[in-house]
Amino acid sequence: ACMKLIQAHGAKKENCLVCDTGGVIYVGRPKGMNAFKESLATTSVTEDTTLEQACANADVLIGVSSAGAFTEACLKALAPNPVIFAMANPEPEIRPELAKQYRPDCIIATGRSDYPNQINNVMIFPFIFRGALDCRASQITEEMKMAAAKALAGIAKQPVPDSVKAAMSSRDWNFGPDYIIPTPFDPRLIRVLPSAVVKAAAECGVAKRPVQDAEKYGEECATLVGAPAV
Repeated sequence: ACMKLIQAHGAKKENCLVCDTGGVIYVGRPKGMNAFKESLATTSVTEDTTLEQACANADVLIGVSSAGAFTEACLKALAPNPVIFAMANPEPEIRPELAKQYRPDCIIATGRSDYPNQINNVMIFPFIFRGALDCRASQITEEMKMAAAKALAGIAKQPVPDSVKAAMSSRDWNFGPDYIIPTPFDPRLIRVLPSAVVKAAAECGVAKRPVQDAEKYGEECATLVGAPAV
């Protein structure tokens, strides 16, 4: 799902390498393949390649695997100013303090709330389903997921509500390396994301009861949890 969304946003398939415990998944790999892996297989690699080798000059490294999977060699092989998402929970593929030790120039996010840049499905899925149910969408499309992702990214560049700052007063809330994504506690999510989802559902033709005014709908969603419309 992650790779499909990344490629839908414009990343070239030949530049995207997916790894499993056997290394890079490539077309013609003789071991450990199945139909799902075949759909993700690359033609850019034609022989067995390790994760560390795949990291050479990569701009982005995303882990949804296991604790400690990202080694010092992996990080030092990355291109300048790399973006690292270490999503394994509760222990990520690499802890942020260690990643910064190896690569001071990196931007890193994890699934943990005790580090900056927490990435958690709670900041997306409830709002995708809220929008999908309210417009009676017949399915959840890639367009709807992309709309939610873009809406989430847009919020990150806006001033953070005082309620969030008060709850986490020790954090730096200026958009930058330590704040690239809103916190799951941001009250704007319920207003902005479902609105983007219902609009996308209508545009791609899956909304059985299209929402006529997406902005007004978003304001109505905000009142469901007492979120301030700011």
